[in-house]
Amino acid sequence: MRKQLFGLLLFSLLLASVFSPALWAEDAPAPSAVPGDYVIGPGDTIQVFVWRNPDLTVTVPVRPDGKISTPLVEDMVAVGKTPSHLARDIETALAQYVKSPEVNVIVTVPMSAFSQVKVIGQVLHPQSLAYREGMTVLDAVLAAGGLSQFAAGNRSLLERKHDGKTQQIKIKLDSLVNSGDLKQNLPLEPGDVLVVPESRF
Repeated sequence: MRKQLFGLLLFSLLLASVFSPALWAEDAPAPSAVPGDYVIGPGDTIQVFVWRNPDLTVTVPVRPDGKISTPLVEDMVAVGKTPSHLARDIETALAQYVKSPEVNVIVTVPMSAFSQVKVIGQVLHPQSLAYREGMTVLDAVLAAGGLSQFAAGNRSLLERKHDGKTQQIKIKLDSLVNSGDLKQNLPLEPGDVLVVPESRF
């Protein structure tokens, strides 16, 4: 009876280890840190996950020249592409070596200027912030430590580039931060620059 119980226990432990999620963690792509329409830029770190080919699955940085190198695919242009666009291009390149390759590209560390929001001027800690989906003006101001005592918050500008042209959007940060005027809490986009000028004495 003891031998049977011991055998059942050993079998249960073996099954648990075989079907443990941790054991198969390396077989799954990393979680994405960006939305699907994110545009890859220099400095980003991406995972190229090739289904059923762990030897071809790598995590690589996007070089300053805008390219990546992976096993069997050298100097592939990544900059300016979405993850899914890059995945299809890698599949095309791999097709001469691998039968029906399935590739998933995940941006694990967004670091390029394309994925940042800058807060400059009269805030306590001017800085570049990693953009995340749903990010707002208030999120950026709070992350930068809030307005300084010399800030002219209601003369702030949000600079945004579209099709090579810079658009300037007026934002009343004093009204947002001190009076709760949520109409000023605009959603941000990657590449936005929030400029907080100094007050005039």
